[in-house]
Amino acid sequence: MKSVNYHNKDEAPKDTDTVTRQEETSLKGTFVSVMLLGAFILVTWALVFVLYIERQ
Repeated sequence: MKSVNYHNKDEAPKDTDTVTRQEETSLKGTFVSVMLLGAFILVTWALVFVLYIERQ
């Protein structure tokens, strides 16, 4: 994090791009990870269910 030096007490900080970058963060990677995890859980559940049905 950058340190901001104030030359005038009434002057606002000029380094506001850090806040802007954090707000514009993409969540595509998170979405893909959650979808892959959900697919894995669904496939695992389906395989266990098929095993259960076949063994009866």
